[in-house]
Amino acid sequence: MADAGHGLTHGPALRIDKFLWFTRLAKSRSIAQKVAEDGHIRVNGRRIERSHTPVRPGDLITFPHPGGVRVVRVIQLPGRRGPASEAQCCYEELKLGH
Repeated sequence: MADAGHGLTHGPALRIDKFLWFTRLAKSRSIAQKVAEDGHIRVNGRRIERSHTPVRPGDLITFPHPGGVRVVRVIQLPGRRGPASEAQCCYEELKLGH
């Protein structure tokens, strides 16, 4: 069963650890892998425990970050770990409502 409006179940995808590292949301790929495997990341509201979980454009990623919890929407998949300006074009930062 697909979540309406929360990404695709087919098409281009990238491992969650690579996405977080390529977009500079994680300092290293090994840190991204550990956070995923410890169950601290949610993709479209579902807790994940595998660093190879795929993410696609439209997916929502919730994860701990220094200073609090971050929520981002995947806009496009990066092809490499480029400069910060390039990385920021791949996601949209969402604000948590209080």
